[in-house]
Amino acid sequence: MPLRRRLPGWATGILGVVAVITLWWIGALTIFQNAGSVPGGAIPTPADVIVQFVVDGPGFYWTHITMTITEAAIGFLWGNGLALVLAGLVLVVPRIEKIALQIAVITYCVPIVAIGPIAYIVIGPPRGDPSGTAIFLAALSVFFTTVVGSLVGLKAADQSSLDLVRVYGGNRFTQLRKVRLIAGLPSVLNALQIAAPAALLGAILGEYLGGAERGLGVAMLAAGSAANVERVWSLALVAGLLAGIGYLMFALLSHLSTPWATGRTRS
Repeated sequence: MPLRRRLPGWATGILGVVAVITLWWIGALTIFQNAGSVPGGAIPTPADVIVQFVVDGPGFYWTHITMTITEAAIGFLWGNGLALVLAGLVLVVPRIEKIALQIAVITYCVPIVAIGPIAYIVIGPPRGDPSGTAIFLAALSVFFTTVVGSLVGLKAADQSSLDLVRVYGGNRFTQLRKVRLIAGLPSVLNALQIAAPAALLGAILGEYLGGAERGLGVAMLAAGSAANVERVWSLALVAGLLAGIGYLMFALLSHLSTPWATGRTRS
């Protein structure tokens, strides 16, 4: 039987991007040509978006990118840090597991657009940069995923290894340090991989609601108010690219730091 060759992951990704751009171009020129309430339709062609990006210049985007990344990074650290601490406490003090999961589920079920105005009232308007509301929503966006993903990984530790630590006098905290952290590392990194784009989305929504002076969310809001559809799309694509970079960074980190998770060995 002839061997079936599978395309490498990067080739599949390129084909997917080409297919999306092709469908986008066809839709912009046909289905959505006269859609929306702005001249030229609600969806510009990829060429129009590129032209708008060139006209605006990298400096315009860089000013907003740096602020949004700063807010997302701070929220990412706070949200994931608290989630990892809570997951660790659950393994050391199992009685609090139900309470911890309830807290995580509540943070996930409350819509960001509903909690955003409340956070803005509590935190107050930003005194300079960055926006506290954007940081809070970025942290909130990653908390549930990291708590659940970390608990799944930490609980997957080999029972015989845990018993060995207990036989030698180790307590639950020793089991966490010696066994569970290593066993749970792949799941923790997978959770952080999902949290990276989620933190960026939370920061952008926080800029919408938190009265920030600059950032991708503020820039998109201003462009939408001015009916500059091409700029809205260019900003959205920049945000999507940043989210993809964050996702790929943690995917690469997971691939390199946990070779045992996929059966690979270091040479």
